[in-house]
Amino acid sequence: MSFQLVLVSDKMIRTSIKITSEKLDLQECYNFVEDDSCGGISAFVGTVRNDTQGKEVTQLDFSTYKPMAIKEMQKIADLILEKFDIKKIAIHHAEGVLRIREIPVIIAVSSKHRKAAFEACEFAIDALKEKVPIWKKEYFTDGEVWVNAHP
Repeated sequence: MSFQLVLVSDKMIRTSIKITSEKLDLQECYNFVEDDSCGGISAFVGTVRNDTQGKEVTQLDFSTYKPMAIKEMQKIADLILEKFDIKKIAIHHAEGVLRIREIPVIIAVSSKHRKAAFEACEFAIDALKEKVPIWKKEYFTDGEVWVNAHP
């Protein structure tokens, strides 16, 4: 059974926020932020890697408190719209078990000029990791551990 929670804000439809157990789609994020007035689109795609601090990772499991996570992701997007000269932003995050090379997070940003898109994208991933209630459990060949135990 899959569950998807999506929020597209009414701020001239400038934000797309999603938490889903379905596979994330970079093209969907790109299509959302693409705009004729923009000369730059920056995207961050987080992928599951096969090691952490020398330990072999087999999979990750992401858990969320969806109502608060969506609210915090929207706050981040709104702040970015105010702070940076950007047109649109998409912040999509996966939940559930993900294997090596699968995508847990995509952030895409469009702007008139590249610098704002780069800066906004970096700000978004840093803020997401710091403030959004999404928890990650790493599975290793010899055990497991919860990480990102904040906010």
